[in-house]
Amino acid sequence: MLKYVNYDIVFQEIPDEVTLSINLSGCPYRCRECHSPALQKDIGEELDEDVLTGLLQAYGKTITCICFMGGDAHPEKVYELAEHVQKKWQGTIKTAWYSGKDSIHHRASDCFDFVKTGPYIKARGGLDKKTTNQRLYQVNNGCLVDITYRLQK
Repeated sequence: MLKYVNYDIVFQEIPDEVTLSINLSGCPYRCRECHSPALQKDIGEELDEDVLTGLLQAYGKTITCICFMGGDAHPEKVYELAEHVQKKWQGTIKTAWYSGKDSIHHRASDCFDFVKTGPYIKARGGLDKKTTNQRLYQVNNGCLVDITYRLQK
C-alpha cells in the first residue's frame, strides 16, 4: 500500500512549476545520511486516487505540477496515480517523480513529465549542486532530457 506522510506547495523541485509535493513513506534505499529518514518507515495514510483527487481539487489552479517524492517500494501504484492525473487533468497538471533509484524506472517516460533519479549522497549534494550524482529529466516526446543544470547556480 502506498502511503503519504505530508505534502506542501513548493517552487524549487521542478523548474518553472508550482508543485504539490507529496512525501511518500516506505523508502527501500536507506541512503546513508538520508535527509528524510522518517520516510524510510511504513507510516502515514494511504494515497489512492480518491485522496489524490481531493488534494488536487483543493488546490485547483494554484498548482501546475504534482511531484511524488519517493514511492519506490510501490512503483506500479505511483504509475497508476500519475496516469490518473494525466487522464483526469489532461495536460493542465504536470506529473513528476523523485525516485532514489540509480536508473530510470521502465515506464517513467510514459507516465511522467519529469523524473529525478539517484540516491542522496550528502558529500555530493542535492540537485542544486554541480557535484550531485542525482539527475532531473524532462520527458519530451518520450525522450528524457537532462535538465539538472536548471536547478544549479
